[in-house]
Amino acid sequence: RLRPILMTSFAFIMGVFPLVIATGAGAESRQILGTAVFSGMLGVTFFGLLLTPVFYVAVQTLSQRLRLAKTKTALPSKAEL
Repeated sequence: RLRPILMTSFAFIMGVFPLVIATGAGAESRQILGTAVFSGMLGVTFFGLLLTPVFYVAVQTLSQRLRLAKTKTALPSKAEL
């Protein structure tokens, strides 16, 4: 899954790069827009690749702890036996 994500992201980033280095009439507004899209896409790609696994592990750990706490409260105590 890493290769398709990187290929798609970098194709989009490289497609926007001409806006970042734009010259001529209206270049100022194109550069601003290009820089925002370029840096935003770089950030989303970077954080998406790093933080998605972290959030997955955090949610999985939390659900396991909740499941374990639920089973501990469902078991009868020794005094009830």
